[in-house]
Amino acid sequence: MARIKFDGVVQAVHYNPDGQVAWVRAYLRRGSTFSDRVLIDRPTLVASLKSGKRYFTGQRQAQMASTFSLGEKLHVLDKNGKYILVTGERDADRDHLEGVPVL
Repeated sequence: MARIKFDGVVQAVHYNPDGQVAWVRAYLRRGSTFSDRVLIDRPTLVASLKSGKRYFTGQRQAQMASTFSLGEKLHVLDKNGKYILVTGERDADRDHLEGVPVL
């Protein structure tokens, strides 16, 4: 089985009152290992996804260092100049990260 290559794992999300992602809590790849939890704001996350970085939803496995239980891949959709963050291959009108705990 081929190993999935990814640049970050989104662990939790915080939405603005209007339903847009305000920021996410994630782990970022740092060479062959991963960072501690970091907060990534919406513009930074959108720019990373647009530049080709691969982020998945998921959780770090306890006592397993850089091992994660991965969920779905994050995508950025462009709807009439408005960017929408979604998981999986869905078409949406607003941000929705399925299965990601909300803070």
